[in-house]
Amino acid sequence: MEANNDLNLKSPLLGSKNGEVNITIENDVVCGDGLDGQIGSDPFDPFGFLSVGSLQVPVLYTIDPFKNRTARIEGVYEWVKMLVCLPVALVRVVLFGLALFIGYLATKVALHGWVDRRDPMPRWRCRVMWVTRVCARCILFSWGYHWIKRKGRPAPREIAPIVVSNHVSFIEPIFFFYELFPTIVASDSHDSLPAVGTIIRAMQVIYVNRTSPLSRKFAVDEIKRKASSDQFPRVLLFPEGTTTNGRSIISFQLGAFLPGYPIQPVAVRYPFVHFDQSWGHISLGMLMFRMFTQFHNFMEVEYLPIVKPPENQKENARRFAERTGYAIASALNVVQTSHAYGDVMLLMEAAEMKQENPSRFMVEMAEVESAYHISNQEALDFLHMFLSMNPDNSGCVMLPDFTRVLRLKSWIFSEKIFAFLDVEKYGRITFKQFLCGSLHVLKSPLFRHACEVAFSSMSTRDSYVSKQEFRDSVGLFVPNISNDEVSDLFNMFDHDRDGKVSKDDFFDCLRRNPLLIAIFSPLLQDLSETNQREAAGVNRLNIIY
Repeated sequence: MEANNDLNLKSPLLGSKNGEVNITIENDVVCGDGLDGQIGSDPFDPFGFLSVGSLQVPVLYTIDPFKNRTARIEGVYEWVKMLVCLPVALVRVVLFGLALFIGYLATKVALHGWVDRRDPMPRWRCRVMWVTRVCARCILFSWGYHWIKRKGRPAPREIAPIVVSNHVSFIEPIFFFYELFPTIVASDSHDSLPAVGTIIRAMQVIYVNRTSPLSRKFAVDEIKRKASSDQFPRVLLFPEGTTTNGRSIISFQLGAFLPGYPIQPVAVRYPFVHFDQSWGHISLGMLMFRMFTQFHNFMEVEYLPIVKPPENQKENARRFAERTGYAIASALNVVQTSHAYGDVMLLMEAAEMKQENPSRFMVEMAEVESAYHISNQEALDFLHMFLSMNPDNSGCVMLPDFTRVLRLKSWIFSEKIFAFLDVEKYGRITFKQFLCGSLHVLKSPLFRHACEVAFSSMSTRDSYVSKQEFRDSVGLFVPNISNDEVSDLFNMFDHDRDGKVSKDDFFDCLRRNPLLIAIFSPLLQDLSETNQREAAGVNRLNIIY
């Protein structure tokens, strides 16, 4: 058979031992009856003055990488098994509590009097921590992990000072603590966990705050410092940044790859028939209860060949991360997607807002962040706006709800703005289309200048725009707009309700609702004509040269 040379890092990986095949179906969200599906078929562009071009929305993978497939207890067999295992579960709970208590005491002894924790842990303290490590193995035993299948071996620390693994459950950190006793990189929120926080500190943890650039930079510096010295244990990271269901590898954060040291990837899998052990769409208490009431839980750990950093500097940390992720995905026979922790935040927010299909609101945040350089909080703000449009069960919004929330009168230009987002011409838009379309406008190099021109064109006082000035300007483009409609739109800009729109109010509203810049297009004709002249000048230069 001829080899396929078109495979890339995100290609589905076939030929697994269990015969599982992952299939990606494009355009899974079918909203309405559908039209011809042509992108950019309408020659009229409501944002032409920004020179943003037509909107292109990447296809979303149909996979939900965070969904636990057995979140609910179903089937006679599972209920009977749980009832039979209840007496055993009580014994396991006692073992769990005893092991946790002894491990906690041993850790307190190991940490007692240790002042300068930036230095490597002294040997005698490491020996005391062996008690805690054995207790960790007892905890895994109490959860039904009586034996754990291993394939391959950990590379010597001096050869591969950094270990990365896929992250499926809270089980992997406990296993690696017992197996390797590494320095772990973890969220700073873990420090406050009872008993567990103390044990994590004994691992000389590197804490990181996801939302703080300074914290992330400090974490990278600490990874580099500890990886460079053989006096420290290995550094362990879960670069996905959150737990998945193990059926795909989501995008890797770059902290493990920026220092430029060889990395040993580890693939962890949990074979199951009736009980999915992944920590997603299920509470921690329920997951632990299900573990206690299983006959046995299976876990397989595969140590993979070392992935070396690039010899030339042309290959950046992102490419290094992709190669490492590809190695783990190949071992697990799963695909790589561009989902990230931001998608978990979107998923949780949609679930909290009682959406029927919260997974419809994931957008593969790593891809969106790379294209538009936005934060997770900004994505959440756009989600709140979208959810106020009352999306249907498929996660789509129709034109009437779109215009209602944005205070746009239902007329031909409102339809053009909506059509700009509706790239597939289904008559409805998804959250990803709304988000990418809004960011496509917001991140235009000319967006801020357009806001300044629009404000200065409306205002005769430079400092604010009155309601009458606002009405006169909007009336140039919105035909037969009523006083109530002007008031609704004006109130969106008048955030502090003082009866006038300051420059800060105006800019803040357009940052939150960038699509509204289109209603000021009559005031931006000079900007549009300038763009056309510049484009024509570039074309003439191209012809000359």
